[in-house]
Amino acid sequence: MTSMAEHETAIPVRSDLDVLKARQYGKELAGLLRFSNTERTIVATAISEIARNTVLYAKSGCIQLKIVEQGGKRGILVVVRDQGPGIPDLGLAMQDGYTTSQGLGIGLPGAKRLMDEFDIVSEVGKGTVITMKKWER
Repeated sequence: MTSMAEHETAIPVRSDLDVLKARQYGKELAGLLRFSNTERTIVATAISEIARNTVLYAKSGCIQLKIVEQGGKRGILVVVRDQGPGIPDLGLAMQDGYTTSQGLGIGLPGAKRLMDEFDIVSEVGKGTVITMKKWER
């Protein structure tokens, strides 16, 4: 069996092509675990939503993807970091329908619903870090 460290990557995110790369790698990692096709798509969708926000609002960032193990269960860890403008009101940003762009306003709250664990830390003028996990069932 390969080690968990062999299933870890960091993907710079500056364009829609990078969003697709991150989405695809997340789906591939989910395929290495016992994730159903639906769960693989859920992981890919959550990654897409957050990565698109990174490109749209911060212009660039980095997505770290890796397989993790905790208490005998395995899952996927997704950490998205940017040094963009930050989010002035996280409470508002996490509400369905709120957007400062032309989108539907479902990116952050949608990703939170799709994943098992979701944490966001943002500081105006410094950037945002989003940490998400999806566990095998």
